[in-house]
Amino acid sequence: MRESRRKWLRMAGLTGIGIAGYGLTFSQSRENRPISKKSNIPKTNLKERQIPSSGENLPVVGLGTWITFDVGSAAKDRDPLREVLGQMYQKGGKVIDSSPMYGKSESVVGELSQEMEYPDHFFYATKVWTSGREAGIRQMRESLQKMNRKRMDLMQVHNLVDYKTHLKTLEAWKKEGHIRYIGVTHYTASSHPQLEQIVTANLVDFIQVNYSMVDRNAEKRLLPAAKDHGVAVIINRPYSQGSLFGKVKNKQLPEWCEEFGIQSWGQFFLKYLLGNEAVTCVIPGTSNPRHLVDNMGAGVGKMPDEVTRKKMLKIIEA
Repeated sequence: MRESRRKWLRMAGLTGIGIAGYGLTFSQSRENRPISKKSNIPKTNLKERQIPSSGENLPVVGLGTWITFDVGSAAKDRDPLREVLGQMYQKGGKVIDSSPMYGKSESVVGELSQEMEYPDHFFYATKVWTSGREAGIRQMRESLQKMNRKRMDLMQVHNLVDYKTHLKTLEAWKKEGHIRYIGVTHYTASSHPQLEQIVTANLVDFIQVNYSMVDRNAEKRLLPAAKDHGVAVIINRPYSQGSLFGKVKNKQLPEWCEEFGIQSWGQFFLKYLLGNEAVTCVIPGTSNPRHLVDNMGAGVGKMPDEVTRKKMLKIIEA
């Protein structure tokens, strides 16, 4: 498993993988899947937070699909992803985030979710990533088709590309029922002032932004602005492309982590973010079912208060 972790960390641009502490195999956990469309949603302890603009609850840990879901049709590539979605369902997760930028990820999500007994359980989010009104409309229609959705839960303007044009379209699409929520995204600290302007103008339901224990610029102004203006926040790059794991290599978790149900460094990193009440959901990406289970564990149990979060930071800064 240590060698597997090192291999994953060498992948450029990896959005995040939890440290595995579970012995599940594909064949073992497959037995736990619902076998009927009438199966009840599993009862879990995964915490939820409200989308301010609607009051709808979302589980605090979701799934990103950059790189990890950009695969072909071979069983060796698809089977682990089926298990990732199956475990996500069993643990109570909902948010699946994708984009046309992510290669085949939208199509893979759409195809695999439709194979399941519970495709409508998930909260589907994708993005528009092009310039021009008509080009944006074409791309969004293609995304709906690829992800097998008649209506998208969340459509976001990817990296603010031509966002003024697309927000007008998204507002119309929301009124017409093609999408449920509107959002904008970026992955750099330099974009935060622009995102803050959009938030304070009350133009969106969601923002998606980079935030981690070593990339905390969002804490200064953007996250407080989102909380004050009732905008939900999705966090990308929660592990700083995997670099956080290098900081704790061969280090043991502090004993006090047990109080917060923290069983791995991956959960340690995610719990710090979730300790900020402005954060609605974190979306680490993975194609490994065991890592998915570990990531979901960060959404269970006691969340750290500000005193504990400062203590967590000291460990990483040291």
